[in-house]
Amino acid sequence: MTLSDYLRDWRPGIVTSEDVISPGPAAALAAVLDAPPSGEPLPLPWQWLYFLEWPAQARLGIDGHPAEGHFLPPIPHRRRMFAGGRMRARRGLEMGRPAVRTAELTAVTPKEGRSGEMLFVTVRYEYRQGGELRLVDEQDLVYRSDPPSQGAAAAAAAPSSSAAVAGADDNAGWRLSVTATPPLLFRFSALTANAHRIHYDLPYCTDVEHYPGLVVHGPLLAVLMAELPRRYAPGRRVTGLTYRLRRPVFAGEPIVITGSPESGQLTVQDADGRLRAEAHFT
Repeated sequence: MTLSDYLRDWRPGIVTSEDVISPGPAAALAAVLDAPPSGEPLPLPWQWLYFLEWPAQARLGIDGHPAEGHFLPPIPHRRRMFAGGRMRARRGLEMGRPAVRTAELTAVTPKEGRSGEMLFVTVRYEYRQGGELRLVDEQDLVYRSDPPSQGAAAAAAAPSSSAAVAGADDNAGWRLSVTATPPLLFRFSALTANAHRIHYDLPYCTDVEHYPGLVVHGPLLAVLMAELPRRYAPGRRVTGLTYRLRRPVFAGEPIVITGSPESGQLTVQDADGRLRAEAHFT
């Protein structure tokens, strides 16, 4: 069967949920990033700290992801990869106020790639406060039907040890050097209710999914890219962020996040200058 065969009756409807944009999660993320407080409105993409889903432990699959979910496609041996997305804030979310989020499946596209059949899924989130649309967030995810014993991870150098975060290099635009450590990945997983074992369970990550080390969250790379304008141009409000994840980054692997205040371009590169992720902000 092809992936399309499993999706013939899959028509998930719109989901509406409520949450309060409380200061606690934003303060926790600032601490994890060794960064200044968030301020107001809530910076992009810090809305990912809210409207979290906590399924019962018995509903988790062997990989730590929910075995079933409203927007999870019903395909066998499902593997998910975060590919990228787009978001735009009209006014931004205000701290301390309740908010309403609606989520809708907007695209499902099967494609044949070099490594087999893949399914591209886009989910659109709209955030409102006081009935006013404040933020639109579209997320692109890629799914594969791939038994763990046959999974093939992207090639990368074996990770090293240590962790360091450095400041900006005034001679090269905005620049932030980061080495993600297991505690950083663990804390980000907790803040975003992400139980995927590739981010904290090294034996599972290497023996089952065949990665060379713990995988840095794709959303964390997007957060780090968005940190550059937030830290080094605090008076400049970012109203839009488009990002794409190119290759995985692993714990212990030094990366450099660079940004151009003039063009709005942001990148994540490894020590050899290879592009791992990129974004554009407005």
